Amino acid sequence: MIEQLWLIGIGTGSPEHITREGAKALREAAAVLLPRKGPGKDDLATLRLNILQDVGSPAQVLDFDMPVRDETLPYQARVAKWHDEIAQIWESTLAAAEVEGPVALLVWGDPGLYDSTLRIAGRLSPKPALRVVPGITALQALTAAHAVPFNTIDGSVCVTTGQQLRENGMPAGVETVLVMLDGQCSFQSLEERPLYIWWGAFLGMEEQLLRAGPLHEVGSGIVKLRAEARATHGWIMDTYMLRRTPD
Repeated sequence: MIEQLWLIGIGTGSPEHITREGAKALREAAAVLLPRKGPGKDDLATLRLNILQDVGSPAQVLDFDMPVRDETLPYQARVAKWHDEIAQIWESTLAAAEVEGPVALLVWGDPGLYDSTLRIAGRLSPKPALRVVPGITALQALTAAHAVPFNTIDGSVCVTTGQQLRENGMPAGVETVLVMLDGQCSFQSLEERPLYIWWGAFLGMEEQLLRAGPLHEVGSGIVKLRAEARATHGWIMDTYMLRRTPD
């Protein structure tokens, strides 16, 4: 049984992203749940282990294999089933270890922005006392890497997903759109001009890749670069910002 569950945002890949609050929490945690995401994705586990070492955490590391989503199900049902399975794995992993004290999870980016960890935690029974330590988001890392602001003067900003962009296009009345969870480069479906894009992958890591420019000029190059990077590393995390009129 998990009595205390701490969800700690660790940023987008740089060990420097961990906050002092996050570092202190990791030193005080009794155990850390560490997901293993399959062949070719060991970098993600290694990064988390390096952070624990850097902050001097004595926590017991409990690794577990992430389940695979059932692609035959509709999207909402697929995700719900996947979350149920992850929650069950957390419970069985901790029951086998008999941990006493707070259990931590190192969450990529921030636990409150397009991350499912809080929803999975809500499936635990009995529900543990939750503590959330915020982290640097991919959106912050993206705009910092490109040295651009989120918004124009008095301009509105929308954060959405690749699926929403494909289905609905650029939202009406919004100058700036930040897109997450887009494995299909959904900006390819946009015919509107002018649109400007700022794209980044492996943000905060040594492998960081950045591209920016008018979408109709640089879009195809981003698609090619993304495919090459994913083939090289076996995985990729990227995000991008679109703006109707660049400053």
